[in-house]
Amino acid sequence: MILRVASVIIVLALAILVTPLAVEAQQVGKVYRIGYLTAGGGVEQAFQDAMRQLGYLEGQNIVIEGRFAERKLERLPDLAADLVRLKVDVIVTITTPAAQAAKNATTTIPIVMAGSAQPVELGLVASLARPGGNVTGVTNNPGPGFTGKWLQLLKEAAPTIRRVATIHDLSIAPEVRGWAEMQDAARILSLTLLSSDVRTSDDFDTAFTAIARERADALIVLPNFLNGAHTKRIVEFATKNRLPTMFGDGNAVKAGGFMSYWTNWGDLRRRAAIYVDKILKGAKPAELPVEEPTKFELVINLKTAKALGLALPQSILIRADQVIE
Repeated sequence: MILRVASVIIVLALAILVTPLAVEAQQVGKVYRIGYLTAGGGVEQAFQDAMRQLGYLEGQNIVIEGRFAERKLERLPDLAADLVRLKVDVIVTITTPAAQAAKNATTTIPIVMAGSAQPVELGLVASLARPGGNVTGVTNNPGPGFTGKWLQLLKEAAPTIRRVATIHDLSIAPEVRGWAEMQDAARILSLTLLSSDVRTSDDFDTAFTAIARERADALIVLPNFLNGAHTKRIVEFATKNRLPTMFGDGNAVKAGGFMSYWTNWGDLRRRAAIYVDKILKGAKPAELPVEEPTKFELVINLKTAKALGLALPQSILIRADQVIE
């Protein structure tokens, strides 16, 4: 009898030890499908690199299902629905419209924002601390007062400026708030702000005409989707009119703009990968707090500065994260 009981105990003990190993072996052999939904085109290298560093190799234990709207926002709902039909394990979204399209397409598949504006106000999550649904990730909101820093940097780099034009879309809530913050900063710096409310591609010509007519001597370009799609056009206008520019995207500076200062986009993509890893390992989006940006990037184009006749003070150059020569 004692031997029989001992045998049962041994069998149960072995079962307890073997079960976790079996589950682990099953997970090791699983190939996860990652949906990647963006308003632009292509899977960003920063995200791929971060996933690789976390042990996820394309074609081995993950497959990335990319769906790219190629700057045609009206395509996002269908692309999101396609990812839902594929039953991907998680959807990573790039840009706020992509996050909204994914949220509208599913309430069950986990969604990781790799940079979205105002997720609480837009109803993507219940709160940053407790998202409460199937959406989590990182925002791209740089925090209150940030747009005022643009004016400070422009004034420091080009002390003679007096009239600063702004290309923004005042139908976008964060840009309304940013405009109010810039007005506060402009009063302190004794600058005059000129507003150009651009909401469609057709509005740019009208905005350019007004900026030239009102004799602006600097230009701030908000980092919204439309402005990003017309970066080349904006840079060409600024170059022709010899306007120092401030963008919210370093790519605009690489294209010939003067300066950019904003959230580090690559960092947002890398942090999104960490969320994906946690979710694939069993974490629930509802219980993963949404994070705000922690890294910001100042990019300066010295070639553009020289063309504008600007001798940049050392106080700005030492703060630059990237200098394009």
